[in-house]
Amino acid sequence: MLLKRGFVLYIMSYQALPVLLYDSETWTIKASDARRIRAAEIKYMKRAAGFTWTDYKTNAQIAKELKITPILDKLLEYKRNWIQHVNREPRNRLPRVMKHYFSIGRRNHGRLLKRLLDT
Repeated sequence: MLLKRGFVLYIMSYQALPVLLYDSETWTIKASDARRIRAAEIKYMKRAAGFTWTDYKTNAQIAKELKITPILDKLLEYKRNWIQHVNREPRNRLPRVMKHYFSIGRRNHGRLLKRLLDT
């Protein structure tokens, strides 16, 4: 059964994205994570558009055709909004204190020392 493109995009934007981006304001995104998110998004968009991997369409062409904002752009927007929210809070609130926190002291290099309970 083939679903219409509009319905599939509706499901993606109103049901799948909120679940995927839940609590994403505090994520630390590495380059490998960004690559995997982008690959999953493109795979879903190709299916939604009805293309297969043998069709010679670039990812940019498919995104332009479907008029979808990339997930990573939304994720960065959520992060930006969260940082602005934290900056508006009073200075004594925990999120703002933790934003400007840096630790003092150093950890030892190498393997942890054996403790009595470890033996």
